[in-house]
Amino acid sequence: TDADPHAFVARVENARRRRDAERLLAIMSEITGCPPVMWGPSIVGFGQHRYRYTSGREGISLLTGFSPRKRELVLYVGSGLEDERLRARLGKHRTGKACLYLASLDGVDETALRKIIERSVEVTRARHPT
Repeated sequence: TDADPHAFVARVENARRRRDAERLLAIMSEITGCPPVMWGPSIVGFGQHRYRYTSGREGISLLTGFSPRKRELVLYVGSGLEDERLRARLGKHRTGKACLYLASLDGVDETALRKIIERSVEVTRARHPT
């Protein structure tokens, strides 16, 4: 959307979640080299890639991103989650198929988090060159 991601983050009610979202804006911008863009009403994305399924369906998706939800931060890092050693270093978290869920960035190993994001971006760019 045309919404301003910085304004979106500034409206996050929970102060800790807002601080974490501001930190993720900086980290993901630095890693991707892309400015933040809103993907719908609550997802901040960085970069994009075109995908095509074997069924023939294709579309455009964010390269990486996050959503500062009420309960936790959701990071869209796909293949960055494949390295179990990095996840073990990360600290308290849970994962979905392509998402990393964090209650807070407090206590998270930022070096491990950066490597997870970097790996996700690297693999996605290699699989889906623009």
